[in-house]
Amino acid sequence: MTDVEWRDMLFPQVDGLVIEDITLGDERVLVAARAVAAYATCPECGETSGRVHSGYDRRLADAAVGGRPVAIQLRVRRFRCSTAACPKTTFAEQVAGLTFRYGRRSERLHAVLQVVALMLAGRAGARLTTVLEAVTSRSTLLRLIRSLPDPQPTTPRVLGVDDFALRKGHVYGTVLIDIETHRPVDLLPDREAATLTRWLAEHPGVEIICRDRATAYAEGARAGAPKAVQVADRWHVWHNLTEAVDRYVTRHAAHLHEPADPPTTQASAAAVAELQKIATAGRPASTAHRCADRTRERHQAVHTLLNQGRAQREIARELGLSRNTVRRFARATTWQELVAGKWQGRPSILDDYKPYLHQRWNEGCTSSAALFQEIKTVGYRGGLTVLRDYLRPLRSGAAPREKVRPPSVRDVTGWITRHPDSLTPDETLKLKAVLARCPDLDATAGHVHAFAEMMNGRTGQQLPEWMEKVQADDLPELHSFVNGVRSDQLAVTAGLTLPFSSGAVEGQVNRIKMLKRQMFGRAGLDLLRKRVLLAA
Repeated sequence: MTDVEWRDMLFPQVDGLVIEDITLGDERVLVAARAVAAYATCPECGETSGRVHSGYDRRLADAAVGGRPVAIQLRVRRFRCSTAACPKTTFAEQVAGLTFRYGRRSERLHAVLQVVALMLAGRAGARLTTVLEAVTSRSTLLRLIRSLPDPQPTTPRVLGVDDFALRKGHVYGTVLIDIETHRPVDLLPDREAATLTRWLAEHPGVEIICRDRATAYAEGARAGAPKAVQVADRWHVWHNLTEAVDRYVTRHAAHLHEPADPPTTQASAAAVAELQKIATAGRPASTAHRCADRTRERHQAVHTLLNQGRAQREIARELGLSRNTVRRFARATTWQELVAGKWQGRPSILDDYKPYLHQRWNEGCTSSAALFQEIKTVGYRGGLTVLRDYLRPLRSGAAPREKVRPPSVRDVTGWITRHPDSLTPDETLKLKAVLARCPDLDATAGHVHAFAEMMNGRTGQQLPEWMEKVQADDLPELHSFVNGVRSDQLAVTAGLTLPFSSGAVEGQVNRIKMLKRQMFGRAGLDLLRKRVLLAA
């Protein structure tokens, strides 16, 4: 092959270069070349010069060929600058498309490493460069990212705003997204209203701003772009409603249990006798579970101190509880609200022996003592009383009732806030039974379904009417939700009407988490910003 053919194959976009020799070794390819351009441009004043001062050799690394790294032995010249006022007397020529000032890599290899650094960052990128036969350290890759020019943010028509954690629980930033293209626009160093206001003032033209329910972003958007339409994210609005429903179901947790069968005369007498026995012994009635007993005692202690005028912080210190725990106990009117749906449906110690007991009963053995001795010989560790309680319904001619776990607060909240078509027939029947036992909960479910239809149908203009209907019912938790909506009604109405949402922003927040993990310990905002914006 001729020199021109070798040059066109190895350096197709490079002019002013002559290849003098190519050595194909077992471990690398060595290319000897020289620059032959008649003129060179001064990097200081921009004037061209044809006066050669001297020459020297440069050694460049290039992208691998056939699995072997390429090294270029390049002969370049120094030119004299023809401009008398130029501070540079001489300067080295650069081969366009091959070299750059102070570079020890070709432009092609430099561009490849920059892409690797943007996509994989430090350690993972360094492992890939080993495969590419262009071994580079992780620190060099990070320096390549920092050497890139700062990306200039554009001004989108529809802007998405959300926060992300630089250091979870301590330091947060703000990510801005073009909702229409789903591409990141900029990263801000904090989540303060003033920072967002300043950015919007410097980038006029934003018409719609999608955000969550955060007050800081609402104030920043209002001050920085007063003419822009704010859109509250539908997921956050629905999440707020779900939390209100959860609190309401917790307050009415007693209605989640099926009503017990009316006791017989004999059972009533037995219950009275048991109560008299407890009163005689002077023992408090137990809840049959140590965790429930502890919850009852703590609830009583917290409310006793609250009635004495003590602050929640002081109560937490005195009882050795966290402030959030004390706040939760203080909000609960009764201790049963805190244990509803918990510690139920536990297995019975008789479960493994029930088939045998039924078989022996049908055979005519009805003595509790005899059956107790029989199952005790095969490993039963419980007491005789447990067995007698289980056999008592059989003696009255009824089948023993298995304990059925009532639906939990979380179950009922999920059934109310999910689409009816997604419920199983069993869940639908259980929900109907719960709503039939509690008219207030039935009214809550009706309001939730009306809100869901309004949200899915994008009929946000019906929001004021829906809020008036909720206010007309005695539903304190939903009233709290309505009060929150009123403080941000325009944005919530826009969220229930316009097709825009913050889904794309949440996706970028997840991507930022992944990029941070790749640069664990070195993911400063400057480095993270370039990776987020340039690698999108």
